[in-house]
Amino acid sequence: MENIGPLIRGYLTKLKQASVLWVEGFREACCLHRVVIYCLRSRQLMIRTGQCFLLNGFIFLGSIFILRSLIIPTLQWILPFGVSDGDQDLCLSHMPIRLYAFLRLGLLQLIYGLWFYPLYIFSFILSTIWYNDIAQFGLTVTERAGSTNATPSNNNKKEASTSENTTQTHTHVDKPTDLGRVMIGIAEQGYSLLLLTFFFLEVYLTGLVPYIGKALNFILLSWMYAYYCFEYKWNFSGLSLDKRLDFFESNWAFFAGFGSPCVLAIFFFSPLVSYGVMAVLFPMFVLTAAGSDAESVVNYQKTKWRGQELGKLPIFYVADKLLMRILSLLPVEPHGQTSDKKAL
Repeated sequence: MENIGPLIRGYLTKLKQASVLWVEGFREACCLHRVVIYCLRSRQLMIRTGQCFLLNGFIFLGSIFILRSLIIPTLQWILPFGVSDGDQDLCLSHMPIRLYAFLRLGLLQLIYGLWFYPLYIFSFILSTIWYNDIAQFGLTVTERAGSTNATPSNNNKKEASTSENTTQTHTHVDKPTDLGRVMIGIAEQGYSLLLLTFFFLEVYLTGLVPYIGKALNFILLSWMYAYYCFEYKWNFSGLSLDKRLDFFESNWAFFAGFGSPCVLAIFFFSPLVSYGVMAVLFPMFVLTAAGSDAESVVNYQKTKWRGQELGKLPIFYVADKLLMRILSLLPVEPHGQTSDKKAL
């Protein structure tokens, strides 16, 4: 019994630390005023954000609104589900109710096939390209704001250091090294894409678990959207995949809080409406992530804990193991055998 007290106090301390980091992440995600400031400072960013809102908010969500408020009620009026009780016997002999249902379903599927599904694919592809531009313009604005806030002496020092670094890179870095870095970056991007794909599959499967599936799905979706938002910033900053995953899993409570507003905005809608809402809001969260100094926020809170770390949570463990298992099944031919075949 004497050992239970310190154990409970330790768990309560961890819970308090996780709650504080969660609130900090939630607060950082809700700093949407940064979007207005960045758009006012960059015309290109304003145009891209406006295009994203026009396509996903006005056209896509507007089409869904017209379908549900106008087209479906019109079809139900023209092709009714049934008739009143007084005319039921007369209408059953003359009106094919099943044919009406078949026609309604066929017309709705035709509308989805000719309009909504192509619009969804078009919006997904174009929005993916625009998200990258929005993140790049947003990071440019934040770097420009940081450079203007610096003092002239610091600017001179930075210019001198950058000039020295450029001369050193020109003298010491050759083309093979640059090519190797590019190849490593491409491999990391491919592995990150596959890892997030398997993690998305894990998120989907947890939603099917009875009783606790919705809660697990909410937490995993929060992490997934938080990682998506910060990945643009990490890509442009050149942070390696190992450091990204280590920082993300070491500060899991902060990123769970950051992703919570994203999930709250779409959690209770249908899949198509959820996509449209997220497609409108996602650039805003990408810009808040671009302007967020997550490392400083986390380190500031850690200084109050007097060396007591929250602990690392292996969020991507299942997805990573599954991906490595599948990659190990791919046929990889040893180098010795290929050289023997060339000799033959």
